[in-house]
Amino acid sequence: MYQSKLNLVDTEIAIKKLKTIFESHLINQLNLLRVSAPLFLEAETGLNDNLGGTELPVTFNSMTGQKLEIVQSLAKWKRFALYKYKIQKKAGIYTDMNAIRPNEEVDPIHSIYVDQWDWEKVIALEDRTIDKLQSVVKSIYNAILQTETELNKKYTQLKSKLPTEITFITSQELEDMFPKLTPKQREYEITRMHKAVFLIGVGGILKSGKIHDKRASDYDDWSLNGDILFYHEPLNIALEMSSMGIRVDAETMRSQLISAGNEDRMELDFHKMILNDVLPLSIGGGIGQSRLSMFLLEKAHIGEVQVSVWCEETIRECARDSIFLL
Repeated sequence: MYQSKLNLVDTEIAIKKLKTIFESHLINQLNLLRVSAPLFLEAETGLNDNLGGTELPVTFNSMTGQKLEIVQSLAKWKRFALYKYKIQKKAGIYTDMNAIRPNEEVDPIHSIYVDQWDWEKVIALEDRTIDKLQSVVKSIYNAILQTETELNKKYTQLKSKLPTEITFITSQELEDMFPKLTPKQREYEITRMHKAVFLIGVGGILKSGKIHDKRASDYDDWSLNGDILFYHEPLNIALEMSSMGIRVDAETMRSQLISAGNEDRMELDFHKMILNDVLPLSIGGGIGQSRLSMFLLEKAHIGEVQVSVWCEETIRECARDSIFLL
């Protein structure tokens, strides 16, 4: 039977400690500058993330008549920010991203409120490789490992959950390994086996003719991206901690937009800047703040580490199971 290792007050204190510790390690590992982030964006710029292409953002009109969208993620905005702030190669930015995803199906690990550390780094053309991707993943993983170690010293009731190294596997290798399983079932099996996994190549078509999972066609290069997955014992699941990748160049974006049937997006300002090689080449991603808190504090529901809205049935079930929602 589940029992939280921290009460409500200790949980709130631990969340603050965790975030402070992790941010300091992330900055040092990736050489990042903190910047301010928008809560809403002009719809016509194309800077808002349309995620898998079917999720609709919250929209409203400002007093000046501009059509604005509440952020779904900052995947595209960050790359524009690198250009605006004239960030040099091997350096980058990060920010606190707070988003609303109204179409999200809520459950113990999903909420309509999303909070992430969103980061982006400038890279050179020769860095658009799997080796570079894996190197950055290892840096992020080291920051998480260091955070776990420091947090567990402060809260001795918590245990070490992560191996010393993260395992790398491609989505095609994973399909070959478990051809009869669904993508989510494959993620569970490989993550339960290794505890920490980076799954490379999400969004492109596999040998089976299917994709592992949907990814927007206009920011990640589907062959140079992936997800950080941790085995989360309280729920016995593979918990996605981060989606990240090397971003599209002009050729890759054009190809992926055509493949996804999104050619109309080439007329948006952001997309024109990529097609005309105005924006810098980059690598970036988002790291879930509530997800990392949930994992490191060994929580069974995301509502234990963030404030959101839940239906009455969920509230009753959580109370029954000794899950105390913030």
